[in-house]
Amino acid sequence: MPKKKKSKKIKSKKTKSIKKKIVKNKNKTKTELKISEKKTLPSSAEEKPVIVKIKKQATEKRGYNLKDFVVYPSRGVGQILEVVKIPIAGIEVQSYKIILEKDKSFLMVPINQQKRLRSISSINQINKCISILKTKPKIKRTMWSRRAQEYDQKINSGKIYELAEVVKDLNKNTDIIADQSYSERQLFEKAYERLKSEFEAVLEVSPEEVQKKMDKALGRTNISEEIE
Repeated sequence: MPKKKKSKKIKSKKTKSIKKKIVKNKNKTKTELKISEKKTLPSSAEEKPVIVKIKKQATEKRGYNLKDFVVYPSRGVGQILEVVKIPIAGIEVQSYKIILEKDKSFLMVPINQQKRLRSISSINQINKCISILKTKPKIKRTMWSRRAQEYDQKINSGKIYELAEVVKDLNKNTDIIADQSYSERQLFEKAYERLKSEFEAVLEVSPEEVQKKMDKALGRTNISEEIE
């Protein structure tokens, strides 16, 4: 009889331990579910980020007036004569008719492509160009073919400071640069005339006075005196 009682006690202990494990597992699953719910459900305490939409700046079309001087980078200074309609792909497009004073040729630039033009420089920019012409030319050790390409790109960029740098670097009346080759001379004259025409339009003086001003800055006074 006592032996049977012991077996009951052992069984009751086993059942109690099993029940405890089941309860613990249930508690674990409940806590796991609560944690997963917290992860998935958004917390009301957290503030949502405010997204601010950036408005695009309105592009304002600039209109040039008749008789205005403008610069077309690859051709130089010109003057707007009139606004005309020209047929492009079967559509009439309003365009500026521009005369290039140097070779008396005409240029048509559609008004919707007027970003290709720029206004002539200010007096302050012209004075800055004169100060550039007074500085010493830069000596470059690269091959002439590569330098010629760089100079040509600067001339056609439409940027007046780069134009002044080409004139200054290719100016032959200095102690640093020797007599120019034919191609050097061509590039120099192209840059010189392009810069000179803008000086004339801004300063509103005669071509002779502009040449004297530029040659003086370049140290070419003797050459300008010989020409006269």
